[in-house]
Amino acid sequence: MGAPTLETLTVNGIRMRVAMQGDGPLVLLCHGFPELWYAWRHQLDALAAAGFRAVAPDMRGYGGTDAPQSVEAYSRLHLVGDMVDLVRVLGERQAVIVGHDWGAMVAWAAALVRPDLFRSVIGMSVPFTPPDPTDFLKVLEDRGIRDYYMQYFQPPGVAEAELERDVSATFRRMLFCGSGDWQGLPAFGRLQPGQGFLGHMEEPDVLPAWLTEDDLDYYVQAFRRSGFRGGLNWYRTMRLSNELMAPWRGDIIRQPSLFMAGTRDSVLGFPVIPGLIAAFPRTLPGLRGCHLLNGVGHWVQQERPEEVSELMLDFLRAL
Repeated sequence: MGAPTLETLTVNGIRMRVAMQGDGPLVLLCHGFPELWYAWRHQLDALAAAGFRAVAPDMRGYGGTDAPQSVEAYSRLHLVGDMVDLVRVLGERQAVIVGHDWGAMVAWAAALVRPDLFRSVIGMSVPFTPPDPTDFLKVLEDRGIRDYYMQYFQPPGVAEAELERDVSATFRRMLFCGSGDWQGLPAFGRLQPGQGFLGHMEEPDVLPAWLTEDDLDYYVQAFRRSGFRGGLNWYRTMRLSNELMAPWRGDIIRQPSLFMAGTRDSVLGFPVIPGLIAAFPRTLPGLRGCHLLNGVGHWVQQERPEEVSELMLDFLRAL
């Protein structure tokens, strides 16, 4: 297949850079932190080859897409609104929505609030979390935890300064230590005393087989231009998004759904995650599969692209 085409569209009041490939039923691909449309490079190719119209935006605050100044402009409903309007701008009436990491939170929420528009949903690394009044940051505080990475990301400017000091080193550390190749402390969890987010991470002597220097350079060049503020602001609206999702508390996703994650993904070590996955029969009655890929870390669709693409296509063909 050919390479994806990149276009800048006006979506939900912002300029959004979008990678597009193929023709057929629309599949929207939502990346997570700190990534770009490029995280889906393998799936764009596979979906297009299989007869789908694959579209992967740089999400709000990332890459070639606008990054509004106001922190409040990154709430869950803003992000879902972007995907709803993107479907309209693309001239479509329905889509399958796919998300990884924070993008999974957007995909699940989009399927929850607009089942008419998003006929099915695939989430990766982060399971469906039904809206409820629980304030995760307050739960941490009540347990006496003050050193969790999500807490470190809250004050504006602090994490930006660390991550932007040496963008190349940041990505070498994050992509390696978030992957199944890393044998050290969990990449996403509690921080080491007196160290920032990257303090316990190491740069690899040699890049893992799934990541080339060209791949790395694509991320590095983009984040040198944009910085990390936009992506970090997604974390800074956690409480606001919790409040805004109140109308859907107790609701479930009835459309066909699929979940996949890597067994070595440190996100699966979050205390709430096992309970969320165990609740799938109730919260995701349309679930068509829950796949835990052995030995894979957080960057599941990049670490194991062929397997992830095949699971996606099996799901899509059966719809």
